[in-house]
Amino acid sequence: MDNSYKAEWTTDTTSDTYKDALKIRQDVFVTEQGVSIEDEIDDLEDQTIHVVLYDEHDPIATARVYDLGAGTYKVQRVAVQKKVRKQGYGAILMTEVEKKVAELGGRKITLGAQNTAIPFYERIAYTIEGTEFMDAGIPHHTMTKLI
Repeated sequence: MDNSYKAEWTTDTTSDTYKDALKIRQDVFVTEQGVSIEDEIDDLEDQTIHVVLYDEHDPIATARVYDLGAGTYKVQRVAVQKKVRKQGYGAILMTEVEKKVAELGGRKITLGAQNTAIPFYERIAYTIEGTEFMDAGIPHHTMTKLI
């Protein structure tokens, strides 16, 4: 991995950046994991800030951020394209998310991690809160981090 990546943020659901985010999410969640498109695209799309991580011009990772109020932000729809997994892009993406949340005045991040992703989030200092829950038929745990 080189340093040719860049993060682009948008709240515009007609933008190319948003369309790239949806493409990544469709590849990862709908195609790979079998999540229905109805579960994947929800009524928060226009109420969240979307980020896409690009390698050169290739969209490779995405997430969205939702303001819960009181300095807490929820990170959702974290996805990295299969062809670039295990190369550090997930950590770069989450660093970009944490920087944006801090810029917005956030102090705490919460997310629903798929159980298979828990070790990744633990490596970047997130901790489990509460018990397992199901989301789109996939086991998850809530994880949080103070920033």
